[in-house]
Amino acid sequence: MEQRILTITAQRRLTKDVWEMRLAGDAAGCDVPGRFVNIRLDGFYLRRPISVCDWRDGELTLVYKVVGGGTAAMAALPAGARLDVLTGLGNGYDTAPSGDRPLLIGGGVGVPPLYGLCKRLIAEGKTPRVILGFNTADEIFYEEEFRALGVEVTVTTVDGSYGVKGFVTDAPEIADGTYFYTCGPEPMLKAVYRATACSGQFSFEERMGCGFGACMGCSCKTVTGYKRICKDGPVLTKEEIVW
Repeated sequence: MEQRILTITAQRRLTKDVWEMRLAGDAAGCDVPGRFVNIRLDGFYLRRPISVCDWRDGELTLVYKVVGGGTAAMAALPAGARLDVLTGLGNGYDTAPSGDRPLLIGGGVGVPPLYGLCKRLIAEGKTPRVILGFNTADEIFYEEEFRALGVEVTVTTVDGSYGVKGFVTDAPEIADGTYFYTCGPEPMLKAVYRATACSGQFSFEERMGCGFGACMGCSCKTVTGYKRICKDGPVLTKEEIVW
């Protein structure tokens, strides 16, 4: 974990509630897919944990959803604003067991960390396939960014307004993976757990107090005892999860 001051270079709205923020500066430790940062905002007691979407050449990309006062304040920040950021938090995804054609499954605001993971797997010579799940066509983001990487992308929408109608588990590819990586809301993660026969890694979201394991506020039960989502996670393997 490192405390850094990063500068906002740009923000853009991807959907009604989802924003992309680009930050410049030394984002030490953010080069592991699945890790997150914790952002201090003036006027708010707790920092905001945001998963890392991408990183390169001194630039960090975050994609977040406006769900309350803190993230609304983030969306209102102008280019040039400086942020106090804890970087390199969490354990991230392990690409070693991925195999040649891993499956990446993202739902809603759980999509962003899979983008950096996808780039890493491609750099390792793998051929990932991607399933992105949303409620409706109006909520879709980063489909074209994934396609620009040259990977196969399937999009599902619950209302059938775009792509495959249904949930990510309704995508035909869900049964074909030899290994998978996933991030999204807990109901989706549970459905992926039940729908997949192979092993994989799950990235969890929890309310966090500190973000680095001191407060124990985000502990969850696993087969080997309680683990802290912020420190021992957010990524857990399928075999250690207890629902």
